[in-house]
Amino acid sequence: MIEVVFFDAGETILHPHPSFPELFAEVCGRRALRIEPEEVAAVQQRLAPHLVELAEESGVREPSLSAEDSLKFWSHLYRRLLAEFGIHDESLVREMYAVFSSASSYRLYDDVLPTLDKLGKTHRLGLISNFEAWLEEMLVELEVGHLFEIAIISGLEGIEKPDPGIYERALQVAGVQATEAVHVGDSPSMDVEPAESVGIRSVLLDRWNRYPDATGPRVASLSELPSLIEALGGR
Repeated sequence: MIEVVFFDAGETILHPHPSFPELFAEVCGRRALRIEPEEVAAVQQRLAPHLVELAEESGVREPSLSAEDSLKFWSHLYRRLLAEFGIHDESLVREMYAVFSSASSYRLYDDVLPTLDKLGKTHRLGLISNFEAWLEEMLVELEVGHLFEIAIISGLEGIEKPDPGIYERALQVAGVQATEAVHVGDSPSMDVEPAESVGIRSVLLDRWNRYPDATGPRVASLSELPSLIEALGGR
């Protein structure tokens, strides 16, 4: 029987507002640099659908574990994206980092609160996220922090996905067996595979149909989750 439902954070329950491409283009626009969100999205898709996939080329393997590595990784990423548009401006890189590191730049997806409210009536809720330590404060500002009984944030725990240890840590804190937990996230390599490696059943959240050939449970919206959890053996 499923006791706990864990969620990823970025691109699962929260997102840059109104979206990463739109916010990126907006920041450029403040410098009279006209870039369309669609152009940003196309570059992002070509380079790495999940931006953290660029971690290796940045020389930072675990960007959320220290302020220094976070700055180095995200600065590299913004510099890399800007270069695709022929823009080489370190002050703009710094502005990007400041904007995307602000809680005011993030919102919950529309399907989050209804889903958490419904699942919270029958299950314990948890969070397992690769994110800097300030995610904890942001969740409070977004008025959902209190809904997660267990919050395993890499910047606080000192361990990042895809290390299976972060999932083992979540099970330890929750006091449940792997068979009593489900993890929901948007990345096969960061969420599904490492969670399943320790015996946690996983659900891939694929909002934009990036992984049409994915095997295993897959949903396009969190609104599909309660019925799926019940089918998987929910309480």
